Amino acid sequence: MVDDVGTLEAVLFAAGDPVRFPVLQKILGKAPDELRQLAEALREKLAAAGSGLTLREVAGGYQLVTRPECYAAIEKLTQVVDHRLTAPTMETLSIIAFKQPITKAEIEAVRGVRVEKALTRLLDYELIAEVGRKQAVGRPILYGTTDRFLQVFGLKGLEDLPLLPTDEEAMAALDVEQLSLLDPGELPGN
Repeated sequence: MVDDVGTLEAVLFAAGDPVRFPVLQKILGKAPDELRQLAEALREKLAAAGSGLTLREVAGGYQLVTRPECYAAIEKLTQVVDHRLTAPTMETLSIIAFKQPITKAEIEAVRGVRVEKALTRLLDYELIAEVGRKQAVGRPILYGTTDRFLQVFGLKGLEDLPLLPTDEEAMAALDVEQLSLLDPGELPGN
């Protein structure tokens, strides 16, 4: 007979993607505290059994994932295509993550270059999505991150993003040569 921990494991295995807390609560008929206890019991069960799987809390729910130690074997099995992000694409993703919702023009103003290719790649990888239209002339598309973004970067929610440094902290990190390149009007207090 399968217990509640086994049922949670089966649901997460069948889903593949993260399953949000409210959905799990409805499926299992459990209160939030009970669900968290089941999740912890499943995590411990997998570890004690030496399983190649582990439980990860991500994107407002739980997901069964392979243990990092198993990556080499999984890579051989799947013949993984390289989906690494280039530095410019990662920079574009960072801007979207921290300033969302944001338009293409606003991203380009921050980056100082065109971002069509980066946006296309991020949309293809489902790390960003169109989240609406800005109430401005031309009604430009607004972009934001997706649950897939949270999943890939192992974040429970956007509140887990690191804090950006203040202007003063950023200035303090610059050396004399870097400071000399700034327009005096850009210095704090001017």
